[in-house]
Amino acid sequence: MRKSLLLSLMSIAGFSPVAQATQVLNGYWAYQDFLEQFPEQKQLTEQLSEAVRERPAPLSVSQNRPLRISVVYPGQQVSDYWVRNIDAFEQRLDKLNINYQINQVFTRPNSDVKQQSLSLMEALKNKTDYLVFTLDTTRHRKFIEHVLDSSKTKLILQNITTPVRDWDEHQPFLYVGFDHAEGSRKLAKEFGKRFPKHSNYSVLYFSEGYISDIRGDTFIEQVTRNNQFELQSAYYTKATKASGYDATKASLSKYPDVDFIYACSTDVALGAVDALKELGRDDVMINGWGGGSAELKAIENGDLDITVMRMNDDTGIAMAEAIKWDLEGKSVPTVYSGDFEVVTQSDSAERINALKKRAFRYSDN
Repeated sequence: MRKSLLLSLMSIAGFSPVAQATQVLNGYWAYQDFLEQFPEQKQLTEQLSEAVRERPAPLSVSQNRPLRISVVYPGQQVSDYWVRNIDAFEQRLDKLNINYQINQVFTRPNSDVKQQSLSLMEALKNKTDYLVFTLDTTRHRKFIEHVLDSSKTKLILQNITTPVRDWDEHQPFLYVGFDHAEGSRKLAKEFGKRFPKHSNYSVLYFSEGYISDIRGDTFIEQVTRNNQFELQSAYYTKATKASGYDATKASLSKYPDVDFIYACSTDVALGAVDALKELGRDDVMINGWGGGSAELKAIENGDLDITVMRMNDDTGIAMAEAIKWDLEGKSVPTVYSGDFEVVTQSDSAERINALKKRAFRYSDN
């Protein structure tokens, strides 16, 4: 296997999961810690959560011109989170009677760096009013700091709910997403119910960066502390289905004695499913992360055992409501996180369909 395809992060020798995991949020505010530290933010976040759940109330002020909105997303994935998010965002803007023009660019995660950079600089050049981006790598962070320091463009950071401590004097307009740590803890609790103490497992990370840290290391920390599960191996992937497949085969060839594999993303999990099938390892449990359409179908087919499902459209709706509040001169919270539900193979079709209606209430229409 080419080294460029797969980076083995660690083996069991000389690795302390707890020591690693306690470093996960260095430099960030944990979501709940931030809200507890700043009560006024907690109140605003609760108000935005209420607005997301309620029927849309149209914009109460007039606009002089259409808003210029730019969206640069890593949307070229099997996971449909990003596509559904922008769909819900636009539909909610329409229902709020907000006049806008949107320019969206979908790139590949951990790739298309040049395309991302060109699209981001073009957005600033065109003096976009709101720029929707993400924060996963050091490269992202440097660009964001440039925007915060030198532009009037208001920055919405999608798929992150942990404010950066260094930016406390000048935070982005909004952090919005589903708290990766909370979702990972829910999965850790579910695995803890299913396996006895000292069970063996492996981890398949996303690409190297924030998402891998928060989803992977949070899980490791919790199952180490609460269940004494034994980590056999962990691999960074390229955040693709193919690299999930490669990582699973590499992991099981070196450490075959595992009870389950914890995957940090949809694409990686579905690649692992293919590898487990090929190897005939139906004794190894595998999870999804996010609960989009592809994962729910895999659970229905018996390929995935469990996932944590985001109430997907919440975040697109939250972005639209935050922009409306801003246009109306109201205070906007710094951070918003949507809701999760655990879904397993044992769930009824009725429950899963009810969750789909809730999660995809805009993007399925």
